[in-house]
Amino acid sequence: MTNNDLLDKIQSPESFNQGYLNLSDGHRVFFEEHGPKTGLPIICLHGGPGSGFSPRHKEFFDLKKNRVVFFDQRGCGRSTSEDLLHANTTQHLIYDMERLRTHLGIKRWLVVGGSWGSTLGLAYATAHRDACLGAVLRGIFLARESDINWFFHGAGSLLPDAWQAFQNKIPKQHHSNIGAYLFDQILHEKAISVGHLVNAWQSWENSLTMRAPINSKSETINYSQTSNQFSEQSILRKYKIQSHYLRNKCFLPEEGILSQTSALTDLPVYLLHGRLDWICLPQAAWELHKALPLSQIQWLDHAGHNPFETTYLQAIQKEIARASKECS
Repeated sequence: MTNNDLLDKIQSPESFNQGYLNLSDGHRVFFEEHGPKTGLPIICLHGGPGSGFSPRHKEFFDLKKNRVVFFDQRGCGRSTSEDLLHANTTQHLIYDMERLRTHLGIKRWLVVGGSWGSTLGLAYATAHRDACLGAVLRGIFLARESDINWFFHGAGSLLPDAWQAFQNKIPKQHHSNIGAYLFDQILHEKAISVGHLVNAWQSWENSLTMRAPINSKSETINYSQTSNQFSEQSILRKYKIQSHYLRNKCFLPEEGILSQTSALTDLPVYLLHGRLDWICLPQAAWELHKALPLSQIQWLDHAGHNPFETTYLQAIQKEIARASKECS
C-alpha cells in the first residue's frame, strides 16, 4: 500500500487517527480510530447494509483500554463513491477491511459487529482467519432467503396493524413479494415517489425494532420528516445499498453465511441475541452457536434488536470487555 492510499488524513481531539482509504474503483472509505494506540485492536462493523457508523457505537467500548477502528462501508456515511453500487459487494468490503488492517499496522484484531455487521464479521473471519483474535457478534443475521423473507412477510404476524399499514403502501399485485418490489423500485427509481416507499420500509423496520423504550439519544430519522436535502439523499442512499445487497442475497451462497463457517471452528466467538428480536429471529443465533464449537451464547430475555436498549448495551459492553481480556 502506497502513501496515496491514505487521503486527507485528519487529526481531531475525539480520535487519534482519521482519514480515507482511496481505492482504485472509485470508492473512498472513511475510517477513524479511538482509544490508545497500544490498546487491544478491535474493528467495529456497522449494520444495514448501508447504515453507516454512528457515534453511539463508541458506547460499546472501553476507549481507555481498547484501540477501536470504525469505518463507513462503501457508499455509507462519510465514505464517498463515483458510482454507489459499482464494486460494492460483501467481497469488496472484506477487501477493504483487510486493506485497512494492513494500512494501520495491526497484526490481529477482535471483530465486533451486529445485525448485518455480524454477517460481514463472519464473512471476513472466514476469509482471513489468521487476522482475527475472536469475534463478538450480536443480533445474528445469516443472510439466507428465509431470513430476508421473514422481515418482509413472516414478521407481519407479530404486528398485524403495523404490517397492514406497511402493506397498504405496496400495490396489491406485489403483495406476494414485497421485498422484490421494493428493491426494484428503489434501485431503479421507477416509483412515482421513491421516498414514499423508503419511508414505508423504514417505518416497518422501526415498528419491529423500537418495540421497547430506548434512550432518547437514539438516532432515528423519518424520511418524510426530513427537510434537509442531504439527509433525504443519505437515507435514500442507505436503502439503495440495502436493496442492492438483499436482492443479491448479500453476495453469499444460497445457504447464507452459515455454509461458510466450517473454517471458524477454532475461533473464539461470543454471541448475544435478544429473545424478543423481531428483525433477526433467535433461531439464527442458535444455529450459528451449534455450528461453532468454541462459541458462547448469551440470551437477553427482555431485549429485541436495538443494541441501545439499556440491558442490551450493558451486556454488549461486558461481553466485549470479557472477550478483550480472553483474546489478548
